[in-house]
Amino acid sequence: MTGRDSLTDFTLAVSYISFLAIGGANAVIPELHRMSVDSGWMSDSRFSDLFAIAQVTPGPNVILVTLIGWYVAGVYGAVVGTVLMCVPTGAAACVMASLSDRFAQSRVRIAIQRGLAALTVGVVLASAYILMGATDSSLTGYLLTGAAALGMLVLRTSPLYFLLAGGACGALGLV
Repeated sequence: MTGRDSLTDFTLAVSYISFLAIGGANAVIPELHRMSVDSGWMSDSRFSDLFAIAQVTPGPNVILVTLIGWYVAGVYGAVVGTVLMCVPTGAAACVMASLSDRFAQSRVRIAIQRGLAALTVGVVLASAYILMGATDSSLTGYLLTGAAALGMLVLRTSPLYFLLAGGACGALGLV
């Protein structure tokens, strides 16, 4: 980072990311991770802790950016992060929704929508990979993550079972 203060650096980084996050904060987890950890603002462990808190907190996934902002620059960082992630993406989503209705049968719109669906799958997998690397530091952790992924995708098992198994493994000191 440069000699600027953390709030300025955070504001610039989130301003850039917010235009990529039309699908919500989870769509840019790889970039949020890079921004937060590579900049030295926090460790992998702290990032995964904030992600976990954001996931169990009621409300939109943008809470992750709010928590990162709070950690980096206090109350002002939390407010700036939340506003910058909500306002530009909300405005873009409104514009895109009106255009989508207007051009509902357009071949270009359909092609873009299909391309974005494939991109979304890739971003979700990249996010899972980054979060797994930031949190799983043992063979048990990797096995539990793999079992959870297979169980949910192939067997359609409820994620609650894997949350309970993860909690039990954590309580027993296995992960």
